[in-house]
Amino acid sequence: MEDLPQEFREKLENVEIFVEDYPDRETLADLGIRSRLDLLGLYVGTPITKRSVFQQTSLPDRIYLYRVPILRAAGGRHRIAETIREVFIHEVGHHFGFDDRQLEEMERRTE
Repeated sequence: MEDLPQEFREKLENVEIFVEDYPDRETLADLGIRSRLDLLGLYVGTPITKRSVFQQTSLPDRIYLYRVPILRAAGGRHRIAETIREVFIHEVGHHFGFDDRQLEEMERRTE
């Protein structure tokens, strides 16, 4: 969270962050994902870009980080913090209205 620029942290109001070992079966089925190791994180909510000034206060948006899949994807202790950071920033990107294609393009440009 501290790695995010201040202007992004300020706009993360009403967002809950959860860490769970694995995604649940229903989530995997809804996303069409077969292995519970294939989902590292998930954003659930209405992106800022899709909100209306007429929209009533809603439940908090949620960012899920899945511990075991992240540890597996990291491939070793030396990459755990970096992998967590990448997954978290990816999910925050969804909160700000970016889709997977746009986020992947941005990630390629920063490598």
